[in-house]
Amino acid sequence: MFNLVLFGPPGSGKGTQSENIVSAYNLHHISTGDLLRDEVSRHTPLGTEAKKYMDQGMLVPDEVVIGMISGVIDDTPDARGFIFDGFPRTRPQAEALDKLLEFKNIKIDLVLSLEVPEAELTKRLLSRGETSGRSDDNDEVITKRIKEYNSKTQPVASYYHSLGKLERINGEHPIPETFKLLAKHINKYLLPVS
Repeated sequence: MFNLVLFGPPGSGKGTQSENIVSAYNLHHISTGDLLRDEVSRHTPLGTEAKKYMDQGMLVPDEVVIGMISGVIDDTPDARGFIFDGFPRTRPQAEALDKLLEFKNIKIDLVLSLEVPEAELTKRLLSRGETSGRSDDNDEVITKRIKEYNSKTQPVASYYHSLGKLERINGEHPIPETFKLLAKHINKYLLPVS
């Protein structure tokens, strides 16, 4: 089983590349945002717990999110592997995820970080805001989101780098070229199915 964490600041193309990777390698996509919404809508015990925090505008505790991830892994024993999207976002989350996976006799094999200069991210997000009506359509909000991403995820990148699992990818290229760069690293562990 192959497990991948894909990092990238807002506007780096992470969502698009996640879809490309899922499609090419037949990995199970774990998006913590989707998981939370699903558990809440199904009124599961974890969903009920998460909703209490979400209703107060608070972050859902790591233990609850880890519990949801554990459930997905248990419910998909035949998965070829998983791509983690939106998690881990902090070093304690990365350590908690590693402990969970170790308990299940699996591990994170590779962490790919899409690197895009801030000016390019801002340009992409402003353009995306114009076409999609998303809320991150002004310089101030964009700068704040990028700063937040950098401060929180840099320790996570350092953590995985210290374990020899981190690869930094230039995400400035057009989508197909960036995907080829990502695939070059994934192919060392797993070949595409399509």
